[in-house]
Order: sequence, then structure tokens, then C-alpha cells
Amino acid sequence: MDSITLRRVESQKRLMLIFAHPDDESFGPGGTIAKYAAEGVAVHYVCATRGEAGTVEPKLLEPFGRLAEDERTGALRENELHCASGKLGLAGLHFLGYRDSGMASTDDPRALVNADPDEVVRRLVQLIRDIKPQVVVTNDPFGGYGHPDHIFIHHRATEAFHAAGDPARYPESGAPHRPQKLYWTAFPRRWLKLVLRLMPLVGRDPAKFGRNHDVDLRQIALHDYPVTTRIDVWPYYPIKAEAAACHHSQDGSAMQLKGWPGAAKRLLLGVELFTRAEPPPNGERHTESDLFEGVDE
Repeated sequence: MDSITLRRVESQKRLMLIFAHPDDESFGPGGTIAKYAAEGVAVHYVCATRGEAGTVEPKLLEPFGRLAEDERTGALRENELHCASGKLGLAGLHFLGYRDSGMASTDDPRALVNADPDEVVRRLVQLIRDIKPQVVVTNDPFGGYGHPDHIFIHHRATEAFHAAGDPARYPESGAPHRPQKLYWTAFPRRWLKLVLRLMPLVGRDPAKFGRNHDVDLRQIALHDYPVTTRIDVWPYYPIKAEAAACHHSQDGSAMQLKGWPGAAKRLLLGVELFTRAEPPPNGERHTESDLFEGVDE
């Protein structure tokens, strides 16, 4: 496990995000990361893989020609993540060191989905106990769009959230620390349902969406989780766009929405949404505007 301190932050507030791939931080809650980092919160990103799967333009891999062929894409995407981390203001970057499983099933023993779940939880527990975040963020149970790595890391992060505070679990991994809040990333499904109606009208198949045509929008629409928290990130949109642009191999510059009117950008990207999983809402109708609302420092 590689842990890198990117900048020293003297803060009582600590936020940890646990995702599967480089770019999940920027394309997902990048505005939220930028906001809290700018406010002085120590924000740590735990990345389970280096994003080795997928296709990349050969010219982008040329600087990594000295590496074994199956290591080049991961090295490129790790570099991209370092770039994005600097833009966002992360305090720490932590790689678990597994390999990207891709959307299709794989029998590669190094792939995240084939990792020993208990081992992954133990490693996450150690990070939680070392860093002591009050707030942890991960994917929703469907992993946003059904990616196997996203679903896997959701379950391991959720278990680690609970296990970190239990002195009987992984006693060799440090003194117990229980974070106070657990969030899942979310997005408004009502927009997706509108897209599902419109796509067939323009000859697009909702079941073959995305760069590799391996995302089924209909399946995503079936997994609808309540939004409990809305974070205003519009002042930090330029930072998020710069961080996303670091991910050249994933066409991150598209996040800048060049040519779009400001009002449209604000509508689409001005607010980031979350589902509070712990403590559960239990019918509470209040919508939070701060991940640290009610947190004891």
C-alpha cells in the first residue's frame, strides 16, 4: 500500500473518500473535495487500483515505454491522478495496489474483484484508524453505473467504516476509531429518466452508453437512492474542471463543457449530491448542506 502526503494540513476536520479508480475523485465529487480542501479540511483519497483497464491512445503511453506493457496504462493514470490531486488540494493519496477489473468479468488474481474481501477491509481499517476521519465517502451499492470494482469497494468501505471502531476487529491495525458519518455519492435520477426517453428518438441505445458502450443507463435508473445532502460547489467548478482535465486518457477536458452557457453548467455541475448512509436518515426530511453537519471534532 502506497501512501503519499501531498500537503500538511493542520485541521481537526478530516474527510476520507474511498473509490476504485483514478478519475473517480474528479469526475465524481471533485467539487466537494475542492471545497473542503480550500476550507482547510484534511481530505484524503483512497484509490483501490491504478485504472489499468480500458483503452488508451498509444501516444499517451509512449513516456512509459520502459515499463512492462500491462503496467503502462496504470502508470499513466497514476500520473494523471497525481496531477488532479494537486489541483484539488488533497492532503493525502493512498493506493491499495489492486488492479482495475474492468467492466467485464476477469480471472486475473490481481484484480480488485478477486481480492480477499477480509484483506481489503483490514487495509481500509488501518487507514481509517491512522487518519481518523470523521466523515467517509464511497460509492452507492450499485457503484454509480454498475462497475464491478465500484460495487466491490462500496461493500468493503462500508464494512471498514463499522469495523474500524470495533476493538475486537483487526486489533493489530491500530487503536479503534469510528468515523461519525458515512456517505454515498448520488446524482439526480430524474435527469436520467428524461435522457432515457430522448435517446431512442435520436437513434442512441441507452444500453450501450459511454466511451466503451458498456454502460446500461436503464439499469442505472433502477437504482435510485434518496438524496439527503446537497453541497453547493459552483464556486469550485473551475478547480474540478482543471482536475478532471488532468485525466487526459479519460477525456477529462470534456468536464469543462466548453461553449456551454454558464447557467447550464451551473445547473448540471453546481451542486453535488450525497446519500447519508450512517447515521441513517430514518425519515428525516431535513436536507443537509454540509458533510460535517453535526460532527463532533
